[in-house]
Amino acid sequence: MKTAIVHEWLSTFAGAEKVLEEIYALYPSPVYTLFQDKESVAGSFLKDAEIRTTSLQKFPLVKKLYRKLLALFPRKIEEFDLREYDVVLSSSHSVAKGALTNTGQLHICYIHTPVRYAWDLYFRYLEEAGFKGIMRWYAAKVLHGLRTWDIISANRVDHFIANSENIARRVKKIYRRDAEVIYPPVDVDGFSLYEKKEDFYLTASRFVAYKKIDVIVEAFTKRPNRKLRVIGDGPDRKKIAKIAAGHPNIELLGYRPFAELKEQMQKAKGFVFAADEDFGIIPVEAQACGTPVIAFGAGGALETVKGGETGVFFAGQTPDSINDAVHDFEKKENKWDAKKIRKHAEKFSTAVFRHRFKEFVEAKYEEFRGGRKS
Repeated sequence: MKTAIVHEWLSTFAGAEKVLEEIYALYPSPVYTLFQDKESVAGSFLKDAEIRTTSLQKFPLVKKLYRKLLALFPRKIEEFDLREYDVVLSSSHSVAKGALTNTGQLHICYIHTPVRYAWDLYFRYLEEAGFKGIMRWYAAKVLHGLRTWDIISANRVDHFIANSENIARRVKKIYRRDAEVIYPPVDVDGFSLYEKKEDFYLTASRFVAYKKIDVIVEAFTKRPNRKLRVIGDGPDRKKIAKIAAGHPNIELLGYRPFAELKEQMQKAKGFVFAADEDFGIIPVEAQACGTPVIAFGAGGALETVKGGETGVFFAGQTPDSINDAVHDFEKKENKWDAKKIRKHAEKFSTAVFRHRFKEFVEAKYEEFRGGRKS
């Protein structure tokens, strides 16, 4: 079985790239991607991979300006000549699933999400981008074209694997296709159980708007008797620092290396998570430390956190809703079982992902070969 892997781009090493890394570990193959930043794969399994890019690799400042080149991506992903492979494995959150294959090839797509800025976030994207007049018209035209291409290209995939039930529902809604759910790999073994919790809450994230770190910080400004530690940095840093100013119960620790992040996760009495994520890895990492989670009750958190057993949910992304959930959390404070919380996190381990992904691919390939023979 000769395989190839297709991934949108390699400009950072985040959740989608961790999935790509595990797929590559199972099936070491050429990786086809629109462009890459070689530093982004340094230190990963992919550092020795044969990575094949498009002409976008030669585009000046592509690593910084690639989001402005969206209209080019569908055509560019179709330029890859994959005819020599039996199986194409795509890792897609935008256009990777649109790679061209023929009837003698099996295409399995691990989908992180259908293109969110073309579907679920379309109106929000146009508003937050601040487009007006001709620019808004042009952006809407590009996204309309992308939606049309997105539906067409979904038909090129033989089997979808979704990263959560949440995304499987989205795939069904948009593409009218079923998807097997295989949760993404979380390095559970990198976060050890720690049962001696200290009297503080923790949140950690990149400081961008949809992560709602500002809302979490504002919630704790109203509860000066509760300590909050915040790890991370990003574009909203000044905004968050302004909210926290004058509140000694809130510590902004900035970026911290992995070892310190893990230590803080282990010792925290609870981890606060306010984003609406497709899956959300960091709440699982917190649970791998035996730390219960206070999470916004939407998206992937509903699948990774067990209400009343490994954490509690809040209904709205507001300070009052978070504080109500913290109050409920503290009423259960003596009931949280760190060992059970850790056990729950192990369902999302790298080992589980590798086993399920390989089993799925091998079974579908045998089925494909059998059908082709007949």
